[in-house]
Amino acid sequence: MATVRRFFVQSIARETVLSGDEYSHAKNVLRLQEGDEVVLLDGSGAEYDAVVSHVGKGEVLCSVVGQRPSDKECRANVRLLVGALKGDKTELVVQKATELGVSHICVFSSRFCSAYMNENKLQRLQKVAREAAKQCLRATVPAVEYMDFSAALASCRDYENKIFACEFAQKSETDLKKIAGSCALVVGSEGGFSQEEAEEARAAGFAWVSLGRRILRAETAAIALTSAVMFSLGEWQ
Repeated sequence: MATVRRFFVQSIARETVLSGDEYSHAKNVLRLQEGDEVVLLDGSGAEYDAVVSHVGKGEVLCSVVGQRPSDKECRANVRLLVGALKGDKTELVVQKATELGVSHICVFSSRFCSAYMNENKLQRLQKVAREAAKQCLRATVPAVEYMDFSAALASCRDYENKIFACEFAQKSETDLKKIAGSCALVVGSEGGFSQEEAEEARAAGFAWVSLGRRILRAETAAIALTSAVMFSLGEWQ
């Protein structure tokens, strides 16, 4: 059975309109027609069953026929902070982190970052997150932000677990197998962190953790740490 197509909208009404990119995807790529079933999502965590009632110029009108809570969202609030990466590697991390269930993604600049971020790149990352959320059947899209390293650390003030993947760590200062509750995870860019940045993270309440004996690429480290945390939180059960 074919998967019912999913679309994110700003708000849900009895008659909801698909416009912009969602309209283009529905009409020009999927070629939806009147009577086709769709699922509408407004980021609230609910799923809305709907039927295409009209395909017009510039918009697709959908009639909502039912509502149910999503069971695909992570039970804990997980925030991933990752240094800006070269090429399309940041997009890869955003895509996989979304699939794994994170609720917030913060791309940051730090001393040894050699990649840069601008408004167009940030919008692209937000689109990647939205498309990944559709693919893995999530009902919300992780917020994607960009800030400097110090601001990124400060944004995690209220998290119960603060985990910093540190190349200086001889051993982990916290046991990933025993974590529970909200988690903030930090992984650096290709250049890693300076000693001063690592100490700044520790002063902000982050526990240094080792990711093993081998050197991982930055994108591998971000995906691996997120996966390990999600497993410990029971998201793979």
